[in-house]
Amino acid sequence: MDMRPRLRGRHVVLEPLETSHAEELWPSANEPRLWDYMTFFVGNFDDLRRWISLRVAARDAGSAIPFLIRDAFSTAVGSTSIFDLTQHKTMEVGHTWLGAGARRTAINTACKRLVLGHCFGELGAIRVQLKCDERNLPSRRAIERLGATYEGTIRNQMTLADGHRRNARVYSILDTEWPEVRDRLEGRLAALAAPDDGLPLRQSN
Repeated sequence: MDMRPRLRGRHVVLEPLETSHAEELWPSANEPRLWDYMTFFVGNFDDLRRWISLRVAARDAGSAIPFLIRDAFSTAVGSTSIFDLTQHKTMEVGHTWLGAGARRTAINTACKRLVLGHCFGELGAIRVQLKCDERNLPSRRAIERLGATYEGTIRNQMTLADGHRRNARVYSILDTEWPEVRDRLEGRLAALAAPDDGLPLRQSN
């Protein structure tokens, strides 16, 4: 299994995440509210380096494939990961965040098309899971727009840095459902078709 794939689309490029990317990512990550619902709080540059180191360590252990997200101008704007890879061909997509300038654009849709395509294609997934804090309405809406199936809520799934006991909503996409989800994503990207320069156009809720 290739643990360091590079995925390219019209709006984004996903490349292997490295600790050396911290400086590039800091302008996008330096937004405290961005981390409100995340399992790790990034309040300063050293926190970001530690967060990246955790993702890289998971890759080194063979359990995750973390990506740096670049926009059409090659600017680092966020990160996403495939993780909890199992011998049963199930996995999760998450640890996803985007800086303010990249949110509400085609970037997240393009990332999901690339990452899910890699899961169901090269990795041969039969099930891909997505989770989010039940309070995080934008993430919930984004996952539901994919066509993922809501499976239930894990109560007190973990305690966050601020002491909040997170209830996590769990969604999934099966391999048999992927073609429909893929077509939906491609349809949304086509509707957001950018000019030849690949600018990530704004999208509505």
